[in-house]
Amino acid sequence: MGRLGTLTALYVTQYLGIGFITVGLTAILRDGGTSLDTLALLQVVGLIWPVKFLWAPLLDRYGSRRRGHYRSWLLVLQAVLVLTLLTLLALLPFSRPADQLGPVIAVCAVFVFFSATQDIAVDAVAVRLLAASERGTGNGIQVAASYLGNLLGGGVCVLVYDRFGWAAAVGLLAALTAIGLLVVWRFREPERTDRIVRIGTAYRALVSVFGQPGCRWWTFGVVPLVYVGAGMAYALVTPALVDAGWSLGRIGVVTGVVTSVPAIAAGLIAGLGIGRFGRAGVLVAGGVTLALSTVALLPLMNGRAPLGGTVAALCFFLAAYTIANVVLYTVNMDYSRPGSGGTDFTVLSSFGLVCSFVAASLGLAAADRFGYPAVALASLVLVAAGVAVGVTHQRRFPPSGSTIRVAHSQTDLLVR
Repeated sequence: MGRLGTLTALYVTQYLGIGFITVGLTAILRDGGTSLDTLALLQVVGLIWPVKFLWAPLLDRYGSRRRGHYRSWLLVLQAVLVLTLLTLLALLPFSRPADQLGPVIAVCAVFVFFSATQDIAVDAVAVRLLAASERGTGNGIQVAASYLGNLLGGGVCVLVYDRFGWAAAVGLLAALTAIGLLVVWRFREPERTDRIVRIGTAYRALVSVFGQPGCRWWTFGVVPLVYVGAGMAYALVTPALVDAGWSLGRIGVVTGVVTSVPAIAAGLIAGLGIGRFGRAGVLVAGGVTLALSTVALLPLMNGRAPLGGTVAALCFFLAAYTIANVVLYTVNMDYSRPGSGGTDFTVLSSFGLVCSFVAASLGLAAADRFGYPAVALASLVLVAAGVAVGVTHQRRFPPSGSTIRVAHSQTDLLVR
């Protein structure tokens, strides 16, 4: 299996469990009578992902030379992910998950922690393996894999549960996740020629990453504008659908399954497009598409949600959001240094996650005061500003062309 095939398998199996926990298990527990307040606790475990930068330097510092630096982590982490899912199966051999809420939520929190840690290792491998011309494709795969994982974990496994029960659904999830373990077992990581010698030095990468030319401009200028703008509009979708009279079942199918298909395609196409048209070109395409799709959502924001038109607008919007995401991830990888790739990419992407959480809060609060349409239009302005700043950034700071590149700010981090 080639490099991109390996990354695809690892990213998909990583998101299988996350999709099951955040979408599928939520539906299963709600069907079993679990209150919305209790379900909110299940969503809180997702907050582990934005803080995973706290332990990312550990993965950059420690690793086996013989088994491969990051491969040695992945062998353990993939196995633990499978075992954690099997623990869910052992906890509930005959009863419903709603009857064992405490243990279920605890196991889910453990799974999310190890999944977030696995993501650090996979991202670090991607940073080291992919040349500048391949980073778009690699990050297109990553973003598309997140939707595919959600589709399988949050959609297919729920259908299996509905027809065959808990054991079959969790067993399928564990079996699919185990595919990633087989992939890691066959993977041969290139020998690492750089090494961080002290853990304190590894943790300094959390700050030194911003010392690279243009990194602060990108991270604190472009990323917040695009993520907050698009995230504000996206946060309005579910409450607007509820206010328009859609049932929870229809909302779940459309937002969790139907819109995932064009998002997967958009992620892969955007990744390939970056190789041909550059980061700035695809960012403009994503920004224009986001603007048009936000306008297409205005009827929904005004309370009119016919099935066909609304589904088309939502598919259009999520595809555009995916395109923008691929570009943002790709430039984050441009700024991720090989010796501290896990830390660099994690801290940059974690900031984007924080912006998304803030965007959801801001969007809903503003909608309560000014209405859905006003917030949707404000989001359009923010995205347009982000695209303009991003294009200027890319013209001034184009990506480097080599696979292994060490920025000037990294020379104090590595001993060669």
